Amino acid sequence: MIRTSAFINIRQALKSSLASQTLLPRIMLPAATLISRRTINTVPKNQHQETSYKKMTDVVGTMPRDVLREMLESRPIPMREEFMDGQKLTTSVLEQIDFGKGKHVQPRSFGDRAAYYTVKFLRTLPDTYFGRNHYMRAVMLETVAAVPGMVGAMWRHMRSLRTMSEDSGWIAHLLHEAENERMHLMTWMKCLKPSLGDRLLVLGAQGVFFNAYFLLYIFSPKTAHRFCGYLEEEAVISYTHFLNDIDAGIIKNAPAPKVAIDYYNLHPSASVRDVVLAVRADEAVHRDANHFLSDRISINQEDILSEVKHADVNSVHQGSSFA
Repeated sequence: MIRTSAFINIRQALKSSLASQTLLPRIMLPAATLISRRTINTVPKNQHQETSYKKMTDVVGTMPRDVLREMLESRPIPMREEFMDGQKLTTSVLEQIDFGKGKHVQPRSFGDRAAYYTVKFLRTLPDTYFGRNHYMRAVMLETVAAVPGMVGAMWRHMRSLRTMSEDSGWIAHLLHEAENERMHLMTWMKCLKPSLGDRLLVLGAQGVFFNAYFLLYIFSPKTAHRFCGYLEEEAVISYTHFLNDIDAGIIKNAPAPKVAIDYYNLHPSASVRDVVLAVRADEAVHRDANHFLSDRISINQEDILSEVKHADVNSVHQGSSFA
């Protein structure tokens, strides 16, 4: 019995050994193959992802050549001819710019009167809230003043697409106006840090004003431009008050931000007072331009470029500024 039991145990051991020799390779080989495949595939995949990420982060290498050239060469262009490249502007030159002191367009229609009195009412809000905090007042003003140009350009762009007709120069000017106002904002943001409350106030005011002005432009572009003209009249007044408080010593005449020096071609030693003079001159251009555009709409003569091409522009504006 002992020999028989031993023989059975040996036989079972041999069977288990043969089974292991037969089954183990069948089990281990696919697993090893799978692991090896994963190892082989993982390395190129990681390398491919890394290469793709490097390509996406390589701005110069992946950006279309014409887009790269445009971004490198483009720069904000001032509104007025006096600020174009040339001799650096000093305080005495800035003070000689004619900004049309006290210039005002009398309301002639119901829409004009509505626009005028609405602007007068809206002015009481920053007068009450900001007082003589001219920096924050300027920030609030520019976040609102940069809206009309963009809204008008957008509306006229869409109309040009719908009617498949030329625009006659309106879009380019209105976009330039919006950019100019945005550069004012970028300048004043270098001079202060608005609180969270002020930022929320700006956000709410811009949201309400954008939608209201957009609706106004849809129903009455003439009134919209008249409204903007009166808004810029108040901007000229506000910057004049800003200037007076600097001269009175109420506000420190600090060095001008570099963004303003570069944009307005100012002297390297320019001050905030010089920037206020330059910005006020810009606002005078916007004032006159929007009143002019409103008048053109009222007489139904919006094809301005065709008339300009047949006019002697130099003789008309010789010796006078646009403002």
